[in-house]
This record gives sequence, C-alpha cells and structure tokens, in this order.
Amino acid sequence: MNQTGTTGKQAFRAGIIHLLDDPGHDIRPIPTTVDYFADGVLVVENGHVAAIGPADEMLANLPDDCELLEFPGQLIIPGMIDTHIHYPQTDMIAAYGEQLLQWLETYTFPTERQFSDPQHAREVTEFFLDELLRNGTTTACVFGTVHPESVEAFFAAAESRNLRMIAGKVMMDRNCPEYLRDTPESGYRESKALIEKWHGRGRLSYAVTPRFAPTSTPEQLAKAGQLLEEFPDVYLHTHVAENRAEVAWVHELFPDTRSYLDVYHQHGLLKPRSVLAHCIHLDEADRQCMAESGAAASFCPTSNLFIGSGLFDLMAMHGHGIRVGMGTDVGGGSSFSLLQTANEAYKVGQLRGDKLSPFQLLYLATLGGAKALYLDDKIGNFTPGKEADFVLLNPQATPLLERRSQHCQDIAELLFVLMMLGDDRVVSKVWIMGEAATS
Repeated sequence: MNQTGTTGKQAFRAGIIHLLDDPGHDIRPIPTTVDYFADGVLVVENGHVAAIGPADEMLANLPDDCELLEFPGQLIIPGMIDTHIHYPQTDMIAAYGEQLLQWLETYTFPTERQFSDPQHAREVTEFFLDELLRNGTTTACVFGTVHPESVEAFFAAAESRNLRMIAGKVMMDRNCPEYLRDTPESGYRESKALIEKWHGRGRLSYAVTPRFAPTSTPEQLAKAGQLLEEFPDVYLHTHVAENRAEVAWVHELFPDTRSYLDVYHQHGLLKPRSVLAHCIHLDEADRQCMAESGAAASFCPTSNLFIGSGLFDLMAMHGHGIRVGMGTDVGGGSSFSLLQTANEAYKVGQLRGDKLSPFQLLYLATLGGAKALYLDDKIGNFTPGKEADFVLLNPQATPLLERRSQHCQDIAELLFVLMMLGDDRVVSKVWIMGEAATS
C-alpha cells in the first residue's frame, strides 16, 4: 500500500452515517449532529474525503473518470477508533478467574516476557493488526511491553499498512518481575530513542507509557514528565482508578498525594493528549482536574465487567466536558470488536440508570474517540479533507441479523441491532486512506 492512499477519485455508494458532534440522548427525530443518507455516496480522492451526500445528487455530478463501487443494503461508517488496547496481551485474552492485580501477576507479566524476542513481537503484531481490521478498527492507542523491540515491531507493521496508530514502550521500574523491569534512566533513554525514530513518521504517533502508578517510582514518573516537556506533541498513555484494591495500593505508595489521579498531576503527566484508561473510581475533584488539563478518558466496558472493576460514569465525565473514547482493553477486554464493546457500554449505562442511544455509541466508537486522541482534524467522520478510513457493515451478515434487520423501523433501530447482535462478521470491508485493506 502506498503512503498517501489512492490516486485519482473513487465513489462508494451505500447507506452512509457519521457524526458531526456528540448527538446526546435523542433518537427520534434524528439529531442534527447525525448525518445519515439511506442511499448515499462517499467520494474519495487521493486518500481523503472529497465529498459526501445523497446518491441522487452526487451521481449526477460524478466525473466520467470516477470509479463507482456500489454496496446495496449495506452501511458505511467511519473507521472505528480504539482508545486503549494492549497488543502483547492478544494471546491471553479470555484469561479466567482473577481481578486486576492478581490477573497481572498470573497472566499478563508472563505473557509480556516473550516480547524481548523481535520475531515473536512481529508475529503477534501482524495477527493483532489483522484482527483490528477484521473488526473495523482503523486507529488504536496501543500499549507495547517494556521491551523497545515490541514497539519497533508494532510501528514497522503499522507503517507498512499505512495505519494511523499510537503506541509506546511500557515504563515499569518496581512492583513487577525483574525480567520486565527497566530503570528511570533506561526507560527515559529507550522511550526518547523511539520517539525520535517513529513519532510523526507517516501516520504514527508515540505515547509515553508508564504502565500505572504502582509500577513506577516517583523518579520514573518524573522522567516520563520530562519526555512530555521535551516532546510536547507526544501522547501520555496509562491507567488510572480501575480497581478499588489498586486505588488503595496507590494511596499506600504515594501517601502525600490527594488521589490516584493526583499522582499523575503532580508529576506533570496530565495534558492534552493524555489518555487515561478506565477512570472508574474518581471523585469530582479528579474529574475537574482532568477537564482543566485536557486529558481524556478511555471507557473500557468489556474489560471493566470481565475483570470485575466497576461501572464507568459516562454522564459524570460528560458533565465536566471531559473527552471520552471507547477502548476494548484486550486482553482484559474480551473482544476486539468495538461493536461488542458498544454492546457492553450500553449495559453499563443501563446499570447506572443512563440510557445510551445508538448514535451516542457510534459517536464514542468514531468521532468521540478521535476527539479523545486529538485526531478529529484527521479522522472520525466524513468531513471533506479528512483521511478516508472507513468500514462497510452488512446487516445481513448472520441469519439472526438478516431476520431482525427486516423489522427495523429506522436507522436508529438498525444501528442498535448491529451493536447488540453484531461482531467481526458484520464487517464486510475496510478501507485505509481510500485503499481496500487486506488481512
């Protein structure tokens, strides 16, 4: 695949839906922030969105040299965006029986040990990226391991596929096995070298990645903050307030801080492009701090339910104006599919007394994720000029979906059904910068 997408102009005809902003709770009538064409055309030129509109208007104005691809009965959406996922945990997804801290000791750390081997890292990376694309995920914010080799392998594979990806080397200098431990200085030095090699190269971005507060000393967190000062446009990617036992442990390790989140705040790690996974056990002061800093939250419902961590309060986050995207959090999460993650997000909302609309769920998986990653000038919807990453969904992908979709009264119901019953089988095709992705 070339690095700029297709040359020339192509048009794609199908049902098309994307979001212009947060749609809120309304379903009927369709909110004005929802742009939907029952029969639409998306025009792509040189890897970017050129135009979008209803088919009857668009077809009359297509130039003679524009190739037209038609997909009757199917639905085009923007490429989905996973704001928190661990590629090295692919081989331990669906690990039985533990909550967070024991889960790390039992499953995660032994699995991540293997990524000092570049060949192993390359093999897992290729499978991981194939799996993302099969599920319609075109951008992700990704944890590597403590080994620089893990990030080298990931970025090389993502670059070869022309994917917009964010990743970083884990920094971890205590409370973990010796075989996964770096130091404040080596973590800084290795991260800096990776930033200088990969950040801003093609569609790639680097994330400074302390695993979470308990596995970094104050000295290492200060070094992470130093990297953010030296490279102000890189990301910060970590976890916060996922599990009650974890929160209590952080209080013991950092007794002079007000809260778990405050550990990061005191070390200069909260800023625009700081992506904090989970954010379950926060208080109002924490949320206000996130809002003022520009940090974003990654809502990971499949993981939070699977590991028994708690219920994310989306409405409280929105009330403070905090940017929120969705994350699968594989391998704590049990699916690569953001459709299935939306399914679980809806259920978390139900348990909290918050009814999330299908449009809100699509927003979280697309434009909301782009805003959380400060990439909404490039991806997330079909505004002309955006990069043309998009996905074709087939409402007839399974016998049950085919039958159920016949009874959908409108796009809101169809979207909801696709999220409740859909998975990777629904994703019939993916385009990256206007080129069909292969996996």
